[in-house]
Amino acid sequence: MTTAVERIVRRVSSTRTFAKIAPHFVPALDRAVHRLTHGRRLLSGKLLPSLVLTARGAKSGQLRRTPLACMREGDPASAWVVVGSNFGRPGHPAWTGNLLAHPDVEISWKGRDIPVRARLLRGAERDAAWAAVVRFWPPYARYQARVEREIRLFRLVPRDSVDPGAAGATGASGEGPDR
Repeated sequence: MTTAVERIVRRVSSTRTFAKIAPHFVPALDRAVHRLTHGRRLLSGKLLPSLVLTARGAKSGQLRRTPLACMREGDPASAWVVVGSNFGRPGHPAWTGNLLAHPDVEISWKGRDIPVRARLLRGAERDAAWAAVVRFWPPYARYQARVEREIRLFRLVPRDSVDPGAAGATGASGEGPDR
C-alpha cells in the first residue's frame, strides 16, 4: 500500500519537467548526504532503496560515483537490479556505458562497500526483471513510454557469489559515453 507522499512523488517523478531538472540536483544531493553520513544514507533512499555505484569511466578510465535507485533481488536478497532510465530522457545514462565497458565495479550499500559484477539483462530475463521493477516503481513504465530506446537493466551480483544467469552472457561491448 502506498502512502499519499509516495503517490505524489511517483506522479511528480513521472513528468517531463522532473526529467529535465532532477538530473541537475538529485544526484548532487544524494552524493552530499552519502558523504555526510559516511556512506550509510542517501536522500533518495527515503523513498526507494538506493546505492552508490563506483565504476571506471568507459572513455576516461577515471572512477565515477553515481547514486542510483535499486531493487533487491534473490532469496535471500543477494543481488541488485539497477535501471538505466535516465529519468525518461532520450539517451542512455553514461553510467550504463561504463558498466558495459568495465563490469567489475563496487557499490556502497548501507555503509558497506561491496565488489560486484554487473551484467546487462536481455531477452526473457530482462522481461521478467522489467515487470518486477515496474511493479516496484511504476514511473519506470512512463519513462519507457517516452523514449524510443530500450531502457537498460543491469543485475549487480557480489563477485564472491555465482550469478546463475551469467552462463553464456555476453561481455562488455564498450559502447556508451563516459560519465
